[in-house]
Amino acid sequence: MLSGLTKFILGFFLAIAVLIGGGAAIALYFMNRTGIPPAKPVYSNDSPSVKAQAPKATEPGSKSTLTPETKAESSPSSTSTPTESPKATPSPKALPSGAYRGRVNWAEGLSLRSQPNQQAEKIGGVGFNQKIIILEESADKGWQKIRLEGSEQEGWVKAGNTEKVDEQ
Repeated sequence: MLSGLTKFILGFFLAIAVLIGGGAAIALYFMNRTGIPPAKPVYSNDSPSVKAQAPKATEPGSKSTLTPETKAESSPSSTSTPTESPKATPSPKALPSGAYRGRVNWAEGLSLRSQPNQQAEKIGGVGFNQKIIILEESADKGWQKIRLEGSEQEGWVKAGNTEKVDEQ
């Protein structure tokens, strides 16, 4: 009688332990799955500074995907005149007074807005580590007006998501 009661108690505790352990394992699995944020989608209007690349040359024997316009652009003209070899890249334009160079240090990138507030229209985006020129700060120091380096696009981003870089 005692061995039957002992088996019942041990079996009961073993069943409870298996249920608790299995529940904890399932909970940890789902918590880890939901703890990883998905990759940020990239839309065509997020990075207006990125230009579309020209189509690559195709292998011999395959059909060409070039349009008549791109064929004219890509093929050398027989009546072209010789041009000078390219010179060293010109020095960057002088910065406006009070402006400085920086980069985006927010890992997800930033939304470029038309006005310094959350409700303003989004006019583009700035990627992580992208070089920018900080032109000015809003009166409340909560927003910064920036220009994308190598572009004329300007807009406002939330302050504290950029850092100044040393000019060399």
